[in-house]
Amino acid sequence: MSIRSLTAFVAALCFLQTGSLVAQEARKSPHETVKATIDGANISIEYGRPYMKGRKVEGGLIPYDSIWRAGADEATTLTSDKALSIGGTKVPAGKHTLYVAATAGEWQLAINNQTGQWGTDYDEKQDLARVVLTKQTVSPPVEQFTIVIEPAAAAGGVIKLRWNATEASVPFTVAK
Repeated sequence: MSIRSLTAFVAALCFLQTGSLVAQEARKSPHETVKATIDGANISIEYGRPYMKGRKVEGGLIPYDSIWRAGADEATTLTSDKALSIGGTKVPAGKHTLYVAATAGEWQLAINNQTGQWGTDYDEKQDLARVVLTKQTVSPPVEQFTIVIEPAAAAGGVIKLRWNATEASVPFTVAK
């Protein structure tokens, strides 16, 4: 290998490493992946977990009349190895991103086909569907945004988004 080739290789390697570090530095919140096996389907949701830190959540960090990335940093990713029916909408196996469209009265979960993007890079044309979330008040308030996947009593499961005094949920079943 010539000196010129070696220099170019080292420079490229340094560039790739720097890009990776910059992407990690851009994250502002811790990240988590929640996993569950429901009716034989392996389901996971990877997301950023911002804190309230005294800030207004509903109508603030979760903006009304706009789209929210359902977490922080990169877009929240739902992965399933089997097709699901979320809120009555068939969702094929694979990866999808989740967003929340919130108003003061109703929240909807946007299930989007675009993957791998930063959370604010939302393309509504890529929506597979939007399903209504059931909202309820929780106490005590939840300081750090949390997503859980729980089995339902009969069959299927429930995806729950919790933050501050709100829990928004949607049932799902595994397609047969």
